[in-house]
Amino acid sequence: MEKFIYTIEGLSVWVGRAFGWCILILTFSVSYEVFVRYALNAPTVWAFDMMVQMYGALFLMAGPYALAQDTHVRGDVLYRLFPVRWQARLDFILYLLFFFPGMMALFWYGMEIASDSWRYKEVSWNSPARIQIYFFKTLIPVAGFLLMLQGLAELARCWRAMKTGVWMKRLDDVRETEDMLMDVETPESPKT
Repeated sequence: MEKFIYTIEGLSVWVGRAFGWCILILTFSVSYEVFVRYALNAPTVWAFDMMVQMYGALFLMAGPYALAQDTHVRGDVLYRLFPVRWQARLDFILYLLFFFPGMMALFWYGMEIASDSWRYKEVSWNSPARIQIYFFKTLIPVAGFLLMLQGLAELARCWRAMKTGVWMKRLDDVRETEDMLMDVETPESPKT
């Protein structure tokens, strides 16, 4: 079961890292647009579409990564007070009742949207550049599929926690600065 969970998590982390480069492309395209617009008085026709598509791709494909890293926002006022087995039961039920139906809808309707977009060779109407967008609309069902796959790993993780009473360790990637600071041991104050 661990190999199954870590394989799916590894895929989610890899996809998240790969699409994380969209932020660099987004930053350079915005910087370039600001420079040519205000310094050279020669705005581009493609920059707005590029920004929307890069942000959309980053947002969609970061979902499985965030789920694999357990970084989605959680209202855990009471949840954190529960024993691990009850946390796992609650997560398991919520995944089945809410997460999977939502992700199946994202996948199903995303497939319809993407197939229509490919059939019409859809282009953007936001700018005169008329950039092709059917490639990016394909990411909608892909993100839905990857989220469902990561959801299966989360169900397996919950199942294991229900049996053992301990959450499995997640694959390490990046950490919040405040978490790193909390891990640093402070030297004991001198005794007087």
